[in-house]
Amino acid sequence: MSTLGELLRETAQKPASTQRRRSLLRIERAAQSERVATFSIRDEQIRSLVQQLFFRREAGPVRRVGFTPVEASSETARLCLDVARTLVYETAYEVGLIDAGGGESALATQLQIPVPAGVQAPWAISQRLWLAPRESWYGQDSQQAVTDQNLERLRELTTEFDFSIVVCPSVSWLTARIGHACDGLVLVFTANRTRRLVAAQVADQLRKTSIPVLGTVLAERRFPVPDGLYRSL
Repeated sequence: MSTLGELLRETAQKPASTQRRRSLLRIERAAQSERVATFSIRDEQIRSLVQQLFFRREAGPVRRVGFTPVEASSETARLCLDVARTLVYETAYEVGLIDAGGGESALATQLQIPVPAGVQAPWAISQRLWLAPRESWYGQDSQQAVTDQNLERLRELTTEFDFSIVVCPSVSWLTARIGHACDGLVLVFTANRTRRLVAAQVADQLRKTSIPVLGTVLAERRFPVPDGLYRSL
């Protein structure tokens, strides 16, 4: 049985302990609300991009889309992964994220996704989401020129999924060749770096090669608005 002194001490401690728990709970809820607000803004922009890009077409849904940055230093891997995940989350389709980049770093490395030992074929990185490495269409020699056979394999690879997102290198002659394996390209502009005149010239050059420009994404904005913004070009 507790003594009177022990009961008094316990009673005195309870309000402080309760107040402390309530304060921590309020702080935790406020932090959670801030995180939800931040993520919901970006998520909403990605959802809008997915809807406008893949499903709001009079001729039916677009199935194979390449993303290419105008600036070589622009990072598009995370954007493409977010688009792929949203497609998986919002639909019941199988989605392929295809590495067609020309840089030294593989897509899986950029996204910090573990690669199964010896894999050269697409593997599942989550439910209904597949990552296709370069080796699945390009071969193991990254220094060799892209051949017509490589591009034909890339076209075949994009048809293995309900929707394919092709992560392309920055705009170049190689991008134009890869673009013919897609239904069209999305140009990724970089805030405060990509000049409007350059952007218009790039889009015009791609159209002259019969590659549809499906839209643009403005990345790396530095003021408090969503990271990605879709519009028709």
